[in-house]
Amino acid sequence: MGSDSKELLGIEPLELCFPFETKKQISCSMQLANRTDGYIAFKVKTTSPKKYCVRPNSGIVPPRSTSDVIVTMQAQKEVPPGMQCKDKFLVQSAVVTEGLAVKDITGEMFKKESGNVVDEVKLKVLYVEPPRPPSPVREGSEEGSSPRPSFSDGVYRDMEATKETDETASFSETTREMRAHKVPEEVNFETSALISRLTEERNSAIQQNNKLREELDMVRREISKQDGGFPFVFVVAVALLGILLGFVMKR
Repeated sequence: MGSDSKELLGIEPLELCFPFETKKQISCSMQLANRTDGYIAFKVKTTSPKKYCVRPNSGIVPPRSTSDVIVTMQAQKEVPPGMQCKDKFLVQSAVVTEGLAVKDITGEMFKKESGNVVDEVKLKVLYVEPPRPPSPVREGSEEGSSPRPSFSDGVYRDMEATKETDETASFSETTREMRAHKVPEEVNFETSALISRLTEERNSAIQQNNKLREELDMVRREISKQDGGFPFVFVVAVALLGILLGFVMKR
C-alpha cells in the first residue's frame, strides 16, 4: 500500500491458509470490512488464475458492512517441495459512487490515474497440514479438473480468466460394516479331558470284547471236536467267558 493511499477495506486474514491434500479441492475464506461511510468496490487478482477460483472476484461493500470471499484451490496431484507456495493474491479497492452496479466495475477504477481513491493489499498463500490424517481410500480420477499451472511468475492477473466449475473429484467409497459371527463357547478343560478318557475306555472295551468273542469261538470249536459228552472244564470255561463278556458289554 503506497504512502499516498488510504486503507479502504480491512482484510482478514492477511495469509490464506489451505489445509493441503492431494487430489482434493480446498477452500478458505477471507472477510472484507468497509469501516468507512462510502461505497467501496473491490477486485481480487492472483499470480495463478488457473489454479484458484474466487467467488465473488469483484463486488461492492456498502458503508459499515462486510463481504465474505471464498477462495478455492483446484485439486493438485503432488505435494510441493517443503509444502512451500509462492502464489500471491492482490485485493484492490476503490471508492465509488452509490448506486454503481457490480457489472459496471472495471479495472480502470483501481488505477490511481483514474482519480479515484484506491488501495491495494497483498496476501500470501500458506499450505498447512490437514487437521486429520489423509483418508486411506484411493482417490478418484481428476480427469476434467483444471490443469496444473506453471510456477508463479509474480504477475497478478484478473480472476475473470478463471473458468468456474462445480466439478469436484469424487472421493466417496461405500464402506460396509462386517457383522461378527457367533463363535461357539469353548469346552472347558475338565470336560474335554473327561470326554477323552471315556473315549479311550470305550475303545479299550471294544477291543476286549472282540478278543473275548474270538476266544469263545475257539472254545466252541474245541468242544465240537469232542466225540463224547462235554467235559466239565469246558463247560466251566464257557460259562466264565459268557459272564465276562456280559460284564464288558454292560460297560
